[in-house]
Amino acid sequence: MSKEDYTTTSCPLWAKLNLTIKEAAEYSNIGENRLRELVDSPNCTFVLSVGNKKKLIKRRPFEQYIESKDWI
Repeated sequence: MSKEDYTTTSCPLWAKLNLTIKEAAEYSNIGENRLRELVDSPNCTFVLSVGNKKKLIKRRPFEQYIESKDWI
């Protein structure tokens, strides 16, 4: 595969293991600010920290979290 193939290939959100805050907001219809609050809480079970600054959302645990809640 060439470098161009990697930049033009897109994976649907439902197939990704981890989502960025922006992708998770689009996927769940929850605002980015609210997702950042959830991810920054110490007991968040669906966050994946990459280094010191980047945080990703584990899609499957995030879906389970959403299904178990009546409001956020």
